[in-house]
Amino acid sequence: MTHLEKLTLNICINTSNESIDETSQFVDGTHLQNKILIYMPYLHTFNFYINTKVLLRFSNYRKFNDSIQQIFTNIKYEQTNCMVYTFDYESICYAYSLPLRFTHLSRITNHFPNIGSDIVTHLYVSDCVPMKHEFFMRINQTFPLLKYFSLKNNCPQSLCFDLWISDENLSNSIIEYSNLISLDIMEADKDYIAQFLLETKTFLPHLTELKVNYDQLETVTRCFTRDTMRRNCLKVKRLIVEKYLSKHVFQYFPSLLNENCIISE
Repeated sequence: MTHLEKLTLNICINTSNESIDETSQFVDGTHLQNKILIYMPYLHTFNFYINTKVLLRFSNYRKFNDSIQQIFTNIKYEQTNCMVYTFDYESICYAYSLPLRFTHLSRITNHFPNIGSDIVTHLYVSDCVPMKHEFFMRINQTFPLLKYFSLKNNCPQSLCFDLWISDENLSNSIIEYSNLISLDIMEADKDYIAQFLLETKTFLPHLTELKVNYDQLETVTRCFTRDTMRRNCLKVKRLIVEKYLSKHVFQYFPSLLNENCIISE
């Protein structure tokens, strides 16, 4: 690989107590320089998206930011950026080159950086704090060609009341995901089922695959009688749930075929 001229790297890394110490916290600029780039003297194009998750007590994100920025300033590759998002118990660190040249992005959170891309088609989002309507507006604006969207968040959008009960949209702005065909909200609170399926909040004209918790779906749709969610269910042909369906599901999802109902384990 010593004669390699172009390199594209998209990785997510988890670290643990056993694999990390004070001097080896993240995949930062020093790691990239000493472990990869030093062995590629002819490398002139390096596109990357590197995501490292570490336990909070090991995080030293000032060092990380300084390191990654300094390394790439010195070696004069394309524009780069980095940021750290801290949870209660861990930190997620992002390092990436600009512009983004990847179709798949993982571990996006509420605080995802301004990395707009018109080639991202697969997005994997997770967080442990509420994701508001405005967050999903920003996702739509940032990734206009999004086709596959996976969301994990068990924290309700509101900690005061159940938003999923109401058809009202306080922002008065309907989000249209023009290219979205697959949605995974199996591990999401009921509020996010309403966020995506309520026609007063979101329009999904091409959604054909839905992965969702059946009991929550039944609750949010009021036993599959809620009219304000029918439009976004109209074209769904593949439903992935964790239990067998009632006959009312097929009336609510008119494009659904029995053989396309998948029981997820």
